[in-house]
Amino acid sequence: MPVLLHRVPEPLISNRVHLHLLSDSTGETLEMLAKAALAQFEDADVMRHFWPMVRSRQHLERIAPELKANPGLVLFTLVNPETRDRLEEICRQLGLPAVPILDRVTEALEKALGQEAHGKPGRQHAMDQAYFKRVEAIQFTIAHDDGVGWENWEEADIVLAGVSRSSKTPTSIYLANRGYKVANIPLVVESPPPPKLFELKNPMVVGLTTAPERLVQVRRNRLLSLNEERTTDYADQEKVKAEVAFARRMFADNGWAVIDVTRRSIEETAAAVIRLYNERETRGTTQGAKPI
Repeated sequence: MPVLLHRVPEPLISNRVHLHLLSDSTGETLEMLAKAALAQFEDADVMRHFWPMVRSRQHLERIAPELKANPGLVLFTLVNPETRDRLEEICRQLGLPAVPILDRVTEALEKALGQEAHGKPGRQHAMDQAYFKRVEAIQFTIAHDDGVGWENWEEADIVLAGVSRSSKTPTSIYLANRGYKVANIPLVVESPPPPKLFELKNPMVVGLTTAPERLVQVRRNRLLSLNEERTTDYADQEKVKAEVAFARRMFADNGWAVIDVTRRSIEETAAAVIRLYNERETRGTTQGAKPI
């Protein structure tokens, strides 16, 4: 599959660009890759045009006028040869750069595996065993948020523990979408967690911690969003420091891995959790706490 890269016409070289994303499936992969690439450019004025489920020449013919009216960069993940050929032809006629963003990776895998790619649209979204595992993980995670259902924690892959507003729930949901069954528990000084937390054998328990100063800021913003203006211990500097110290002692006493989420995005925190989980699975045993 040759990579079609046209010379970018002069009118396209500016701080503003129309970005056309064409996919023969949901376009989730394409959007993610485009977003990752765009993050490398500051102050870029990008107009995105999203075209999912493009699986026929007829569909392409309906899109062609939009490409002509809004000339820009075309990124695509189309595996059907006829559809690809027609898109490349349209782009040549309009003088637009067209980039099949998965071709280089697919070619490298074909060489490494010694076999040709199947070329089936949306194959990564097929309702196979992995798909149903992911659905099950999402259902489990939603049902075991914020300390709920602790009786079933042994069924989890991962249990996240941390004080309030330490990104437990969004990180859990992100991990669930990756196929991991996750439970999470808020650590409150006045209300010790259920004993079950300290008896778990199967799940990997990970402690999430953060800088008290950052946590105070997050909690104050939370209170403002709830129109709560009165002074509470929830966002008190000294109380928050004591909470964080309490959680950290618990992590250390139980030998749980610790992740500092102060300067991490949800995606970065989840990636760190997955790395710890994979290392644990490779070793086939648990290890003592090691902050990352």
